Amino acid sequence: MNGPEILVEFAPELALFVPHGRRGGPSRVATDGVSTLGHVIESLGVPLTEVGALVVDGRAIPVSHVPTADESVVVRPVSRPQRVPGAPLRFLLDVHLGTLARRLRLLGVDAAYESTDIGDPALASLSAAEQRVMLSRDRGLLRRRELWAGAYVYSTQPEEQLRDVLDRFAPELRPWTRCTACNGLLKSATKEEVADRLEGGTQRSYDVFAQCGECGRAYWKGAHHEQLEAIVRDALRMRTE
Repeated sequence: MNGPEILVEFAPELALFVPHGRRGGPSRVATDGVSTLGHVIESLGVPLTEVGALVVDGRAIPVSHVPTADESVVVRPVSRPQRVPGAPLRFLLDVHLGTLARRLRLLGVDAAYESTDIGDPALASLSAAEQRVMLSRDRGLLRRRELWAGAYVYSTQPEEQLRDVLDRFAPELRPWTRCTACNGLLKSATKEEVADRLEGGTQRSYDVFAQCGECGRAYWKGAHHEQLEAIVRDALRMRTE
């Protein structure tokens, strides 16, 4: 780009995405005079999924604005909790976020997940077709125009990932209502209804069961229940802090 120059300042929360030389204050950026401000920001490394308000010379403007010479732009992060209008809040997770998907499902959050890599175009199209917020650590995927909505997952640690998603979107939590394997809804089941999926010791030791209405998987308070209960308690505690 060798057209009009503008002054761009990124909020500290967006520093991860921009080169070191553009962190910590305003820097000059050459534009081509025809590209939108959204395009300019993405060309500097910041996915628009992470951008909140754009302020030009003190006025909030849309990403479709075409900047002119000497404009001063402040790029702010998304506000939290982020509201996603137009559909019930539900998610689609990239292939590397399987643990996060299972934990969201444990909390009763609608979280679709592809266990195999179906490719960025297919994921973006699925996000649009089902109106799901795409969660990913792939910046290229989050810049695809087909996406309905998206969000960058900042941490590589499942515990931190979960806290970040809950803080950013504040989804409704309904623990123990979804299948952690397929995302289907759970319903109460008798021991007789799930007997063919239980080992002998389980049949003798447990009496309360649930069953997935989609894949038929059976659930009970087994050996890992305390660990799962701790995840649920921590998530619910966040809502009261």
